[in-house]
Amino acid sequence: MAANVEKMPWWAWVFPALAWAMLGATTLGLVDASAPLVVLLDAALLGGTVFAAVHHAEVVAARVGEPFGSLVLAVAVTVIEVALIVSLILSGGPDKAALARDTVFAAVMIVCNGIVGLCLLSGGARHGEQGFQVRGAAAALAVLATLATLALVLPNHTLGKAGPVFTPAQLVFVGVVSLVLYGVFVFVQTIRHRDYFLSAAAPDEDAEPALRPSVGVTFASLALLVAALAAVVLLAKTLSPALQAAVDAAGLPAAVVGVAIAALVLMPEGLAAVRAARADRLQTSLNLALGSALATIGLTIPTVAAVSLLLGFDLVLGLDARDTVLLVLTLFVAVLTLGTGRTTVLQGAVHLVIFAVFLFLAASP
Repeated sequence: MAANVEKMPWWAWVFPALAWAMLGATTLGLVDASAPLVVLLDAALLGGTVFAAVHHAEVVAARVGEPFGSLVLAVAVTVIEVALIVSLILSGGPDKAALARDTVFAAVMIVCNGIVGLCLLSGGARHGEQGFQVRGAAAALAVLATLATLALVLPNHTLGKAGPVFTPAQLVFVGVVSLVLYGVFVFVQTIRHRDYFLSAAAPDEDAEPALRPSVGVTFASLALLVAALAAVVLLAKTLSPALQAAVDAAGLPAAVVGVAIAALVLMPEGLAAVRAARADRLQTSLNLALGSALATIGLTIPTVAAVSLLLGFDLVLGLDARDTVLLVLTLFVAVLTLGTGRTTVLQGAVHLVIFAVFLFLAASP
């Protein structure tokens, strides 16, 4: 693994500790969270804590092995994303009804185009052609296409309510089937067909046991991973007013806030995936990337649906025509990219171009 599992570097615990110290000072009113210097310091601590989270996730992954290791960061990051979205919805009420859609769609585009594209480009540039298990990628893409269509496209074509929303019964149904389908995928990935998600060139017995950290180190990294991820979301929430003010001052669409939230939350997983690709572990990289996209939809949508039902406001989920086209293009290209089991820098460049189009249109619709 890329992480040093023998000894914990100083920054892996210092940054989370400083982040929590800053959060405590802000909560107690000892510092003004809106002050420019404090905002810059929060941003710096956020970046350092993200790198710390990546390190601890890799240590835990080294202990549990693949594909369980790839689930560690995917599920943890998604839980943090859900908490951030729900907290902003609770504070903003119905005015934030489209935030979940914007964030989930942005997460899918960031993962499937930004992270996957960067992994394929950087890994291909360093190692030429890279391979992975087609069966695992095909299974993930099938579930991803189904979940994305149910959550982000189908609301535009139902008749129960006007607009891109579900009726309460439809929302409950889609939330339940999303959870069930994601649960089946996790079962297949970790138990029933675990071999689909393991690198054919590096079976379980190859060198992995020698890199496994001790139980004590693993539990320390697990605790610090939780602390680091929680600090990331709380710092992101602290920075969100400044982000919203910057978006408003620049005259950018509200959807840009969702893009920024998704980018902040996915940063630890994205960095881990890119590092794995550069280390010629593309299977692990794709497990991380596709797993995070699946967890984003499979866990986030049911949770925010429950919040909207409890608070009694409509949850705007359906994408507009432009974003639907980008989603369909992304899924189509992903099938072509991951359908052969071998990738080069070309596939990475294609995904990054689609990602650039998404970012440009998000800022200039």
